[in-house]
Amino acid sequence: MKGVGWLFAAALWCGLAHGEPRVVSLAPSMTELMLELGAGELLVGVLEGGEQPASLPDLPSVGNHHSLNIERLVGLRPGLVLLWPDSIGAAQREQLRRFGIPLYEARPRTLDDLADQAEVLGRLIGREATGAALANEVRGRLALLRERYRGGEPLRVFYQVWDAPLYTLGGRQVINDALGACGAVNLFADLQLAAPQVSLEAVLARDPDVILASDPSLVPGWSAWPQLKAVRQELVFAIPDRGLERPSLQMLGATERLCQLLHDE
Repeated sequence: MKGVGWLFAAALWCGLAHGEPRVVSLAPSMTELMLELGAGELLVGVLEGGEQPASLPDLPSVGNHHSLNIERLVGLRPGLVLLWPDSIGAAQREQLRRFGIPLYEARPRTLDDLADQAEVLGRLIGREATGAALANEVRGRLALLRERYRGGEPLRVFYQVWDAPLYTLGGRQVINDALGACGAVNLFADLQLAAPQVSLEAVLARDPDVILASDPSLVPGWSAWPQLKAVRQELVFAIPDRGLERPSLQMLGATERLCQLLHDE
């Protein structure tokens, strides 16, 4: 990797020391958060894959989840690299650390974490006031949601990620907190894997009140199982907004639409 040393030195000079760093995002949700902070012009590179915001201009690619191009990334002279836990492998993460490139890794487990994330990233990129304002807005709307839907027996929800094989969400995903804000609970919150495979028999045994499918094409298949309470009562839906699966600030709006769906129906 000839030439990486001086490129890295230039990255530091052009980066955080000047208040508004050149930013490379290795996660679509982090890219979206940059736009929510009004800082899209600071983005100089992204990782391919996942759903990118429609308003994002064409940016240089630094590879994909299977192959990060370290030399190309460093050549963009980043002052900050944004990561999701599974954006890149441990070896590549350590390589970036050895180069001394500042990393910010997001691990939101709750909607409150998203507000904290906006504040932290706002400070890192010189948009502290914007980050604080967005975080306060999220916390206020979240408090109203929790107050509105608290109390009563929680709706037991089976969240279907895919059907062949059958995958759901484990208890450490931020969507669990979104369900909780709506007065609901993940039927398989006791599982620790991010997206565990479960059997149809396990779903039948736990008998959810509601089935939420990540894609509309998954909904019709449940008609074959009328013994399920959710099927008998016609409470099988596609999630109302795919933003529910992207942990940036827009997830709060997606959560509000989820609450409306669950309680209106």
